[in-house]
Amino acid sequence: VKDLDFGYRQILVRNTKGKKDRVVPIPDVSREGLQQQIDKVRVLHSSDLERGNGRVFLPEALSRKYPAAEAELGWQYVFPAARLSKDPRSGIRRRHHLHENGLQKHIRQAAIKAKILKKVNCHALRHSFATHLL
Repeated sequence: VKDLDFGYRQILVRNTKGKKDRVVPIPDVSREGLQQQIDKVRVLHSSDLERGNGRVFLPEALSRKYPAAEAELGWQYVFPAARLSKDPRSGIRRRHHLHENGLQKHIRQAAIKAKILKKVNCHALRHSFATHLL
């Protein structure tokens, strides 16, 4: 959540290809939807915390430096999984991010609803967005 900056209208995308961080713009058309999604995450996170969950996995150096960060809203996923699952690294039940296959399924359904006949996937959206920016 903390990597979305609505003031500067940008998203920090971490650990991309080449292990680099990148900054990409938030399109105006996406702002309201993203803000609504963060509101949903806030409610879900609060509910998880009440049940003794609500913590995300942080790399060891970060978890040592900021021990409370794993339970903060800013470190939660913008698109969390619907269910908690056991973290294989620690054995702790956590809410992970939505799996990429789930995202792809939603994109495919949106394309069908919009009557787009071409193959639509995350990668195609990335390239069409980049072309649009040019």
